[in-house]
Amino acid sequence: MHDALISAIKEHAHVIHLKSKDYDPIIDAAKTARIVLIGDSTHGTKEFYSERAEITRRLIIEHGFNAVAIEGDWPDAYNIHRYINNFDNTKAEDVLAKFERFPTWMWQNNEVLQFIIWLRAYNNLHKGKFGIGFYGLDLYSMHKSIHEVISYLKKVDKKAAEVAMLRYSCLDSFIKKPQMYTYATYAKLIESCEENIVQQLVDLRRNAFEYLKKDGFVAEDEFFYAEQNAKLVKDAEEYYRSLYRGEDSSWNLRDKHMAQTLYDIIKYTSAKSWHPTKIVLWAHNSHIGDARATEMSQRHEVNLGQLVRQKYGDEALLIGFSTYEGQVTAASNWGETPENKDLLPALPNSHSDIFHRAELGNFILNLREKNKATEILKQPLLQRFVGVIYHPETELLSHYFHASLTKQFDFFVHIDNTNALEAITAIPKLETEELEETYPTGL
Repeated sequence: MHDALISAIKEHAHVIHLKSKDYDPIIDAAKTARIVLIGDSTHGTKEFYSERAEITRRLIIEHGFNAVAIEGDWPDAYNIHRYINNFDNTKAEDVLAKFERFPTWMWQNNEVLQFIIWLRAYNNLHKGKFGIGFYGLDLYSMHKSIHEVISYLKKVDKKAAEVAMLRYSCLDSFIKKPQMYTYATYAKLIESCEENIVQQLVDLRRNAFEYLKKDGFVAEDEFFYAEQNAKLVKDAEEYYRSLYRGEDSSWNLRDKHMAQTLYDIIKYTSAKSWHPTKIVLWAHNSHIGDARATEMSQRHEVNLGQLVRQKYGDEALLIGFSTYEGQVTAASNWGETPENKDLLPALPNSHSDIFHRAELGNFILNLREKNKATEILKQPLLQRFVGVIYHPETELLSHYFHASLTKQFDFFVHIDNTNALEAITAIPKLETEELEETYPTGL
């Protein structure tokens, strides 16, 4: 089977040289897409960032995509949104410096820096039109989101801000160590804060009309930003309780939160711009690729790719990335300083190993096509995933699972030899001692 697959790949792969025009097959397929999800097989590979930025630029210019969402925290990503839409007079480097939670290098890097500078220039060039938006989908900013909800209410309703502070004070003892909230609620040492947090979201929505009496898009944006922060606090509180509850996996709660945030963004921006939003989403392959095609389904886990496919069907385009070997930016343990590590050659007969043995270098596979390669790739093979932590000494156990590539993605980009992501700063700033929420893989 492996020899037959190598032969089929040689026949059907689209060889690329990391030039913009190389991505024509993907760009053509995206003409009818509403959501393009672009993954990475490591969180520390330069080419994965640079190439998905190039694909995203082309989608914006050629197909009118008008929003970008990332596997990042809502408040931090919203600082980028404000920057690229000229709401704040600040430098791009200062905006990225606000990503203070480990792993900082995922977004504090030169590829993202150049991309957001380009987005700001694009929006400036198209003044008068609805600007490109930039949003974060993740839920690991509970303390920041609480602060942002209260800050918003202080500007529009000081009495409501006082009520919010009282309600959120239930979490005061756990802001720096939210995992302790998990233990305390599980052991029934304290009552859950759920009721207070849900009521805060309900009240915010109930008073929306009063808060939106201000004129202009900025007022709408500020309320939407505050509302999403309040929803994030609600979901994060449930997430931390779920770690011992055992009903839904914490993974499912996280990806369902990211999917719902994505739908909220699409609904809000579509209504605001008077035409359907077309959005590009950046996240790890493990979030982007359809979970039903991987071992995750055996654990009853779902992910963004699956949820978006189920909702949008063929209007969703799922793109994965892989590499055979090179260097990668990663930490050895949670919270430690990132290193430039050697990425071991892919394990024998894994997807990346077979792609390497095809001796084509870099290429794209259109997995929607019916041919010998896509037929064989329906069979599960080992696939590598590296998050922000890399353990080469236990690579098979720590960084591989079985997956059917054809069922997992619509397109797959293989870059045979890759380089480490260039972080703007090498020192992660830990403003909280948050739970190692993506342990052990950092996905």
